[in-house]
Amino acid sequence: MNDEPLTELDERFSDAGTQATTWAQARAVLEAAQISWISAVRADGRPHVTPLVAVWLDDALHFSTGPAEQKAVNLAANPHVVITTGTDTWDSGLDVMVEGTASRVTDAATLERLAAAWRTKWDGSWRFDVHDGAFRHPGGEGIAHVYAVHPARILAFGRRPYTHTRHLPRR
Repeated sequence: MNDEPLTELDERFSDAGTQATTWAQARAVLEAAQISWISAVRADGRPHVTPLVAVWLDDALHFSTGPAEQKAVNLAANPHVVITTGTDTWDSGLDVMVEGTASRVTDAATLERLAAAWRTKWDGSWRFDVHDGAFRHPGGEGIAHVYAVHPARILAFGRRPYTHTRHLPRR
C-alpha cells in the first residue's frame, strides 16, 4: 500500500507547464526547517501566530510549549492549527504549510525519540528530558507539553517556477 500523500498541482496558481512539488521535496523542507510559525485561534476567536521549533517524525509535525503559554491555552479551546515554514524571498524557495489538529503526545518512548530528534536537529541547542508525559528542561526547571500535528492537508508553494501543490494524506 502506498502511504505517501496524494499530490495535486493546482494549475490556477501555478506557472504553465510546471509540475507539482513532490512529497519528498515538501517533506525535506519540513525536516530541515530551523524555525516555523504556528497559527492558532484564541478562545475569543482572535488569531494568534508565533514562531516555534518543530520536528517532523512519524508522519507528523511536532512542537512543544509550556502548559501556561498562549499556544497551549489556544489549543485547549481549539486544537486546529496551521504550521508554516519556508523562505522570505519572492523569487526562489519553497514554503510549506501543514494544516491539522494538534494532539498532545504523552507516550514516554515517543517523547524519548522526539527529544533525541530535537537534540540532533539543532546541534544540542534544544535539550529535553522526558518526565511524566512531557518534556522537562535539564535540571528540572519547567515542563513543556509536546504536540503532534498529523496533517489533514499540506500545501507547498514554489517560486520560480511558481507552483501551488496540495498533498493530501491517505487515511
